[in-house]
Amino acid sequence: MSGRILFGICGGIAAYKCCELVRMMVKDGFDVHCVLTSAGAKFVTPLTLQTLSGNVVHTDMFDLMREKKVNHISLARDSDIILIAPATADIIARTACGICDDLLSTVICATKSPVLFAPSMNNNMWENRITQSNVTRLREFGYNFIEPESGELACGDSGSGRLPDLEKILHAVKEILR
Repeated sequence: MSGRILFGICGGIAAYKCCELVRMMVKDGFDVHCVLTSAGAKFVTPLTLQTLSGNVVHTDMFDLMREKKVNHISLARDSDIILIAPATADIIARTACGICDDLLSTVICATKSPVLFAPSMNNNMWENRITQSNVTRLREFGYNFIEPESGELACGDSGSGRLPDLEKILHAVKEILR
């Protein structure tokens, strides 16, 4: 299978798993372009993602060294799907409210391509009524979600909130693109 994936990586401990997911998607023939949030960059580096994807990693809303076009519009327009993983409570809430205050949230707002959220967060955050309301609202607008898994979380708690298995995420991407 082929296609262009815009992979938004947010700030959560599960971001380290996304490096392997980039590798898997490239191996399957996808053209992967990463948008790394400032919080995501605390967990993985642009250099790692660039090496694995073979493409420049986008981190800034206004990168005058790279922008020949309006970056957030061209990224939104040129992608067959946008995958957000780990999808934090923050990016889910900002998307549900239409807040566009960084490159990733602006690209999500500007796209007509399908968007897939793979949530990962503390179980209390995932089960919070506001988070669940935001997820419901986004689903009603046509956004796609893959449910987080249950188990031991990085903070020591146990419950729903683990990043879904990477194979499940890749399968969901392929299903949406079919």
